[in-house]
Amino acid sequence: MWLPCGCTSKYVASSFARRILASHLHVSGRSRCNVAAFMPEAAGFEGVSGRAALRELSVSNSESFWAAVARHRLSWSIPFHTVQDCDLSRGKIKWFEGGKLNVSVNCLDRHVHTCPERVALIWERDERGSEMKYTYRELLEMTCRVGNLLRRHGVKRGDCVTIYMPTCPLAVASMLACARIGAAHNVVFAGFSADALAERIRDAQSSTVITVNQGVRGGKVIELKKTVDTAVESCPTVKQVFVAMRTDNPVTMTARDIAMEEYVFSYHDGDVFGCVADIGWITGHSYVVYGPLANGATTVLFESTPIYPDPGRYWDMVERLKINQFYGAPTAIRLLLKYGDQWVNKYDRSTLKTLGSVGEPINTEAWEWYHRVVGDGRCPVVDTWWQTETGGICIAPRPSDPDAEIVPGMAMRPFFGIKPVLIDTEGELLTSNNTSGALCMAQPWPGMARTIHNNHQRFIETYFQPYPGYFFTGDGAYRSEEGYYQITGRLDDVINVSGHRIGTAEIEDVVNQCPAVAESAVIGYTHSIKGQGVYAFVVLKKGIDVKEADLSRQLNGMVSEKIAKYASPDFIQFAQRLPKTRSGKIMRRVLRKVVESDLEGLGDLSTLDDPAAVQEIIQGHEKLLSKNRP
Repeated sequence: MWLPCGCTSKYVASSFARRILASHLHVSGRSRCNVAAFMPEAAGFEGVSGRAALRELSVSNSESFWAAVARHRLSWSIPFHTVQDCDLSRGKIKWFEGGKLNVSVNCLDRHVHTCPERVALIWERDERGSEMKYTYRELLEMTCRVGNLLRRHGVKRGDCVTIYMPTCPLAVASMLACARIGAAHNVVFAGFSADALAERIRDAQSSTVITVNQGVRGGKVIELKKTVDTAVESCPTVKQVFVAMRTDNPVTMTARDIAMEEYVFSYHDGDVFGCVADIGWITGHSYVVYGPLANGATTVLFESTPIYPDPGRYWDMVERLKINQFYGAPTAIRLLLKYGDQWVNKYDRSTLKTLGSVGEPINTEAWEWYHRVVGDGRCPVVDTWWQTETGGICIAPRPSDPDAEIVPGMAMRPFFGIKPVLIDTEGELLTSNNTSGALCMAQPWPGMARTIHNNHQRFIETYFQPYPGYFFTGDGAYRSEEGYYQITGRLDDVINVSGHRIGTAEIEDVVNQCPAVAESAVIGYTHSIKGQGVYAFVVLKKGIDVKEADLSRQLNGMVSEKIAKYASPDFIQFAQRLPKTRSGKIMRRVLRKVVESDLEGLGDLSTLDDPAAVQEIIQGHEKLLSKNRP
C-alpha cells in the first residue's frame, strides 16, 4: 500500500515568488523600498516600506509578522488559532497552537502539484562527474515507499528512528518518511564510532535503525553496516535494522536486518542551492533538506570531501551543477586557501551569486580569499550565526538594503523576528554599543528548540536559568559602535572542531578510561585550519612506565574509536599535576591561557592549591611546542 501522494491540505498556501532562504543568501540591485519583492507578506503590513521598517515590525509586532509568514508559506490541514504562547522565564515555548501540518507534505506534495519535474536533489556522489538528479515527483515516490516500508514493519507515530547514513537521496527520503508517518528521526553523523552511535541510539530509545552497507568518502570505503552491528550489541531496544546498498559489496546480514529494495526507488525559482554540510548535522537538516525543499528549491547533496580527488572539487562541482548559492564551513575555506588560487581559477564560477559560511566565525583572511578569489570580488559573503537550538540563521549580513556594507568576519545584523541582547557577568543588560557580553535572545521565535528529548529540566537549566527571562545561547559576542554583532566564541566547555561541536567532558571521559591515566583536562585552542583544535593535559598514575609517544597514539586511537577522528587531540601534554583550586576544581582558564601563550592574562592565582603547578605546565607546554616545530 502506497502512502497517499496527493496534497492532503485544503489550506494550500499560494506559491510565493521569493523564498525566505534566498533572503539570507541572495541580494540584488532591487529598490531598497521594494521589500515585498523578496517577502510578499510585507505587502499586508501597513506603513512598512523598507528593510529596516520590516525588521522593526518583526520584533515589535512579532505575532502579526510570524502569523503572516506561517499562513503564506506553509500548507495547513488545520489552521492554528493561537500564534504563540511563550514565557522565556519558564522555558515555555508554544507556537501556532491548534494548527496541524506535515513537513513532508510541505516539502514535497505541494510542489509536485505545481512543478513535479523540477529538480529537487542533485546528488554529488563521491565519484566526481557521476552526479544524479531527482525531481520532486521522484523524491515523493521514494519517500512514500520508505514510509510504507517503515509502517509495514511496525514503525508508528511517536517512535524514534535512528538514521546512520551518508549524505544521499535515500537518507533525505528516510528523514521525510519519518516525518510523513509521524515518527521522530535521530540522524547520526556517519563519521561517529560504534560507541558514539550506540550512546545516541540508547538516548533516543530507538527500536529501528536505517543504514547502508558501506559509505564512500574521499575515495575510501567506510564500513557503516559493521559499525551498526557493533553498536546495536549494546542497544537492547533495537529490533530491526534496514540496510540499503550504497556499493555492490555484500555484507553479513543477521536476523534483525532487513534488506531495503535496490535503493527503494527505480531562494529564486530555478536557482541551485549548494550547501555542502553533512545531513548528520543541523546545517544539513535545515539547509540541505527541510529549508530548500520546503521552498521548492533545487538542493545539492554532497557526499565527498573538499579535496577529493583534488582541491578543486568544490569549484568543479559549481561549474558542472551551475550552483548559484554556495554554503560551506570556514574550516574548509581555510583548508582550500592553503592550496592556492589555481585550483579555484581552473573552473568557471560565473553562476555563483552568493557565498555563505556556517559552523563557526570565519577569520578575516579566509573571508577575503573567499570573496576575492572564489567570488571574483562580486559575490557577497554571508557569515551566518545560528545553532542547533535556534533551528535556522539568526544573525547574518543579509537580508539588508542592496548597498548596505558587509564587514569581514562579522555576522552583523539580526534576522527578522530575532532580538539579540548582551548581558554582563552580573546579569545586567548592556544597552550601549562597543561592548561585549553573553549573547542572549530577548524574545522567542518559531524555529527555536522547545525541549530536550526526555529531559525538559535540563533544557530549562541550560538555556533559561543562567539569565532569567532570556534565552542563553552559550556564546559571547561583541556589539560594534554601529550596532553590528560579532561572535567571540563559546562561554561553556564546548570545542568547535571544523564546525563539529564536542564537549570537553566527553573527550576527557574517554581519555580517563585508559588504565595508565589518573586524570585529564581538555581545552580548545585556535587552529588555523579547523577553527579550534583539541589540546589534552594528561596526568599518569603513579608507577606507570610508558613511552609518551606510544601512549599518545593509544589515547588518540581510543578517542577516534569511541567518539570520532575529528575529536582526537592534536596535542597531548603529560604533566605531573594540574592546577587546581583548593576545592579540587581544575583551573581550565589557566590551562587555556598557557596554551594561548597569554601568560600576562593568567590573572589571580591566589585561589590555586599550589601555584607552582602553573610553572610546571608552562615549561611542559614550551617543551611540547619545541618538539613539534619543523
